Amino acid sequence: MASHEHDKKGPEEPEEPVVRDKRKIDPKTGEPRAEAEAEALVPDDELIQAEGPDVELSDEDVALLAEAERDLVGEYRERAARAEAELKNFRTRVERDRAANREAVIAEVIRTLLPAIDDLDRAEGHGDLVEGSPLAIVSQKLRAGFERYGLRRVGETGETFDPKVHEAIVQLPTAGVTVNTVADVIEPGYALGERLIRAAKVAVSVPE
Repeated sequence: MASHEHDKKGPEEPEEPVVRDKRKIDPKTGEPRAEAEAEALVPDDELIQAEGPDVELSDEDVALLAEAERDLVGEYRERAARAEAELKNFRTRVERDRAANREAVIAEVIRTLLPAIDDLDRAEGHGDLVEGSPLAIVSQKLRAGFERYGLRRVGETGETFDPKVHEAIVQLPTAGVTVNTVADVIEPGYALGERLIRAAKVAVSVPE
């Protein structure tokens, strides 16, 4: 009976959980533990290898990557050249339009002053512009200012009639004339560069 009671075991006590302290710094001493020092001594390349094996590229893969890189570089160079050409063309158009607008404004101003120039021409033809007189000085300054902007007269007696710059007011059948010729300038024309401001009104000698 006594031996039977001795063999009888009591309730099993639960096992205590095992806690592993993986901290690399000892919380008591503040010093790094031996495991952390050993890990710190492992070379970087070995750590990288431990994470996974290196991927080796074949010669064909390397060639494909190099070709793709060349194609990409060539494409970006082509885009840059195209953008530069477009910018250059844009600047050229802007400068051309600016010059054309400036010439158009000057031409319009001169067109409004042409009647005054015609009056000065008629006064000069009548002998009213005495040299040194105030009116003669004003006429000289006005003409010099217009010439500085490139204004020039159109229409001279004896030149071949050109409908682009001449306006025929009178036609005079003339013996010996083989081509239409300016016989007289009734009102001179004016041009600013290549822009015609006013056609010259002329009398034209035509063949009989």
